[in-house]
Amino acid sequence: MADANDTVAVLGAGGTMGAAMARNLARAGFAVRAWNRSRAKAEPLVDDGAEVVDAAAEAIRGAGVIITMLADADAVTSTIMGATGDGNGTGAIWVQMGTIGEDGTDRCARLADDRGMVFVDAPVLGTREPAEQGTLVIMASGPERTKAQLTPIFAVLGSRTMWVGAAGTATRLKIATNSWILAVVEGGAETLALAEGLGIDPHLVLEAIQGGPLDLPYLRQKGAAMLARDFSPSFRLALAAKDAALVVESAARHGLDLPLLEAIRQRFEQAVPEHGNRDLSATFLTSAPARATASAPRR
Repeated sequence: MADANDTVAVLGAGGTMGAAMARNLARAGFAVRAWNRSRAKAEPLVDDGAEVVDAAAEAIRGAGVIITMLADADAVTSTIMGATGDGNGTGAIWVQMGTIGEDGTDRCARLADDRGMVFVDAPVLGTREPAEQGTLVIMASGPERTKAQLTPIFAVLGSRTMWVGAAGTATRLKIATNSWILAVVEGGAETLALAEGLGIDPHLVLEAIQGGPLDLPYLRQKGAAMLARDFSPSFRLALAAKDAALVVESAARHGLDLPLLEAIRQRFEQAVPEHGNRDLSATFLTSAPARATASAPRR
């Protein structure tokens, strides 16, 4: 059980990830102050013991740890700038857990320094279900002195924490791992669309690789969703497209020529207008549009 005096502010507590984090921390005994631009989305957290407030400045006042889980770098920086404008939050540990890219992370680190906050860069691997279950993989980077205070918090939010160095290192690791996730989903989507186009049962593809070195639990999970045409969002395609753009941005920043990842970025962005609020596996519908509403072939 956490010390009841350990106040954690969660900014972005109405989103899929932020709400799950705030809920798990409150249930574990932390004093949680939750804020979201739309208060109504965070209001259910009251039932879990969190205090829901109207302003980000109110959420962070007196908090020892501030967690941001917002959609992009602009949302994060504008929220923190507004909340700390009068010196509020000075001395707090600011844990930035969203995926905002290298430039966004650099901007946050400078803002934290300007506001007298200790910055920890800690994006996560995992979507809705791991967030709800507290089984995220947390990739953390920042000052060593923050570990003792953050360890019990991370233990509630994730099943594993990787401390990987100075702030910014975790974001670079997240970008690299995201490139693999996006490649698996797009590659799986096109493979299954090809199988359908060839007139064979696409379930046979998953059966053929089952148990071998090419088998992946994530491919099997997303492939099953594609073939069932069940795109209930675990992680929205619009956010995946944003992440793909961050991967390409980092590749350019470091002088890398990665045409596959550029093609995936374009493909995801192509799908966003029609399928952006569905799961990222809905990229499949761009490869197999003629069959988008049909039942998948079954053996």
